[in-house]
Amino acid sequence: MTTHAGYPLQQVLPAEVLVGGNAVWSRYRQYPVFSARWLAGRSLLFCGLIGVATAFTGAGVGLAGQGAVIGAKSGLTQFVAFSLMAMLGPALATIVRHRRWPESRERKAVVLAVLAGVVLSYAIDKVASGYLLALVNPHLAALGMVPSKPPEVGLVVKAMGLALNIAALILIYGLFGGGLALRAYFSERRRWDRHRHADAVERLQGRVREADLRLGVLQAQVEPHFLFNTLASVRALVRQDPGQAEATLDALVDFLRATIPKLRDGQGLHSTLGQQLDICASYLALMQVRMGGRLSFAMSVDPALRAQPFPPALLITLVENAIKHGIEPRPGPGRIEVSAMQEGSRLRIRVVDDGAGLQPGIGGGMGLANVREQLAQRFGAQARLSLRPGEARGVVAEIELPSAPATEDGA
Repeated sequence: MTTHAGYPLQQVLPAEVLVGGNAVWSRYRQYPVFSARWLAGRSLLFCGLIGVATAFTGAGVGLAGQGAVIGAKSGLTQFVAFSLMAMLGPALATIVRHRRWPESRERKAVVLAVLAGVVLSYAIDKVASGYLLALVNPHLAALGMVPSKPPEVGLVVKAMGLALNIAALILIYGLFGGGLALRAYFSERRRWDRHRHADAVERLQGRVREADLRLGVLQAQVEPHFLFNTLASVRALVRQDPGQAEATLDALVDFLRATIPKLRDGQGLHSTLGQQLDICASYLALMQVRMGGRLSFAMSVDPALRAQPFPPALLITLVENAIKHGIEPRPGPGRIEVSAMQEGSRLRIRVVDDGAGLQPGIGGGMGLANVREQLAQRFGAQARLSLRPGEARGVVAEIELPSAPATEDGA
């Protein structure tokens, strides 16, 4: 059985929540306060100690001339009374805790249960004390040992004595009958909440590390793809058109200058929109040379948005996809426009081409699948990728994600 807060009452507490050593007499504290196993362990410990103490007092009464029967009755009465006084409050609180009520209701009910145990302990003490006096006094009187009456005192002194007596009884009954356990109950709650928070933070950090590693793999899958294609085209141009091959290599060098420092600085999984736009611009310039000048492109973005955090490898994937599936399959000139805008708390980045348009199978490739997975890993349901036909022809690819407050570009 578990509580609403989520930790089981029948299992040992986590090490971060546990208080106390591993001694035999304190092992019951390894379980949640006011749980069945905690109550059983505490009852065994307290009743054992009470049994030893009352056995000595009973023997003392018998040896004082009261007789073995009177001593046994006295010891047994004290054992039962003290055991009930020690266990009633915790037992009632244990029943409450296993009701699995909401936390606020449970806390109030546990306090009331312990207070009820204190009241019952007082009643038990009065009954047991009366019985013991009735049991022992006749024998004391026979031996001429009847206690003398206390001297008369004033009302003020009597009232002060009564108040001190009541305060002492409440303190004794409260501590002995579950007051310390009540304090442990609330401190355990606080320790459990801290443990649960720390555990949640650790799990979140673990998911972030796992996501970063996965995103690193995804990024590694995407970035070399166009590089291999470019090198293959340079190889083909070396003999056919050396000048074009040289221009392509120059553009490739510019592109690598824009990307390699970013990969070397240890921040390859974190970037800004401005950095990704620069990479796309150098890539488009490279493709413009590769395609013999039939490609044109434009970048439209508010400079204030360049400092926005933006995941790596997403935008270049959309641009490469627009060339591969839009511009290259269609003869003649082609154009790609990249724009970014902020609408309220949302950032929209569009890659628009006037190429061949949406064809069967487009949208299901590895590149776009990686884009969707990165968005899901980083933003969950708050980000999305959409593809739709352009107004005249071609495709509009749009990424929408939460934006940070716009700042000046610090890249």
